Amino acid sequence: MSYQYDMIVIGGGAAGLTAAGMSALLGAKTALIERQRLGGECTWTGCIPSKTLLRTAKAVHQIKTAERFGLTATEAQFEFLKIMDHVRATRRHVYENTDAPPEIEKLGVEVIAGSARFLNSHAIEIFVESSGISRRLSSRFFIIATGSRPRTPGFSENTLTNETIFELKAQPRRLLVMGAGPVGVEMAQAFTRLGSEVRIITPGKRILPRDDAEHAGHLQEQLASEGVAFIFERKVASFDEGAATLDSGEVLMCDTLLAAMGREPRVEDLQLQDAGVQCGESGIEIDRRCRTSQRNIYAVGDVTGKYQFTHMAEHMSKVAVTNTILRWPQALDEKHLVWATFTDPELAHLGESELELRERGKQFGVYRFAFSELDRAITDNETRGEVKVFADRRGRILGASILGAKAGEMISEYALAMRHGLRLTQIANTIHPYPTYLLANRKAADRFVARQLDSPLLELLGRILRYRGQRRGSRVL
Repeated sequence: MSYQYDMIVIGGGAAGLTAAGMSALLGAKTALIERQRLGGECTWTGCIPSKTLLRTAKAVHQIKTAERFGLTATEAQFEFLKIMDHVRATRRHVYENTDAPPEIEKLGVEVIAGSARFLNSHAIEIFVESSGISRRLSSRFFIIATGSRPRTPGFSENTLTNETIFELKAQPRRLLVMGAGPVGVEMAQAFTRLGSEVRIITPGKRILPRDDAEHAGHLQEQLASEGVAFIFERKVASFDEGAATLDSGEVLMCDTLLAAMGREPRVEDLQLQDAGVQCGESGIEIDRRCRTSQRNIYAVGDVTGKYQFTHMAEHMSKVAVTNTILRWPQALDEKHLVWATFTDPELAHLGESELELRERGKQFGVYRFAFSELDRAITDNETRGEVKVFADRRGRILGASILGAKAGEMISEYALAMRHGLRLTQIANTIHPYPTYLLANRKAADRFVARQLDSPLLELLGRILRYRGQRRGSRVL
């Protein structure tokens, strides 16, 4: 059967852009369908604007705490509207340089504006609202990458989400954040540092429940020291005229609510049933190759309900295209899952957590190195946090957590080592430049080597060679 395209990708966010670009570069005739603007959540309402705002808020905080660097502290002078203009200008810059249609079309992708719905497993109809024109397109393969939207409580139309908070024209004086995941804690710290009174409320017992409990606790202490207040095991039941009523009956005064309570897939307009694609409450159901219940249709990114990280969306897209266009079987790498929360200090995670390893009954050691002992962290006055890596008795990495400055960058060294079967001994034997933050990774690995040296054989060697010193081993580290 003849089709108009080899591949049609529906959705132009990070996952869709990666899938379409890779498919076209591999020689497939490719179309990318997007009903709004390319770039998706990451460029417009997620990673780019949030990290820009966090960096600006950090600059404000550094001015207020300048005595840490031997300077005179002062109150930072700023206009909130100018800060938000800077945030919006930054995301526009990223869009124009990497995500705009002309940039994608250079790869050989045909970009089509409109909303898509399936007619069957090989055909879709595209509707362009501006013109009212519909088109029917057919393709051998489809990749669905329509993303997700934030969940909202439903009791207030004025509740902010990540889709609206970066459009603010005025700074909220009292902000109540519903949710203690990455979005909630990042925005809580940013607005606190800009001078808002911020509370985080969550039904859970702690912040960042997927991260290392010890490190998340230290981060919570840091946020509290800056002024963020926490309310655990509670939910907001209603909101009216500046007052939020909790499920306990307590009333909190606040100007604005921010919903950071998770996400739901964007699938309502796709007519998936007409294509034979199964979808659950959390998202489109896929196997480890990102294939849906329909053999020629794949789904990647947030629309599947898995992971919800930009880097994992891109990984999923590569897996899907490799299986479809190259016909080379490849599965999702779920063992080496990595993520980072970009608070100050940052918190990064790799592989299994300490709790997960203990629940599995896995035998492992914990190797640490504190930022307070790291020379580069001392020179920068960034001594909060530590490297914490989990490894078996042979030094094979099982997981890691890093709390501290540059943690999001540092975790990648362990991720590379873990994926390729390198051991802590090999990291310890790798020359790292001094003074750098990455040196903390090596020093944590050194702790594993030092523990290995606490061996009766080494004691025997010392006696044979008639050494007169007394070994203290890893106990002094």
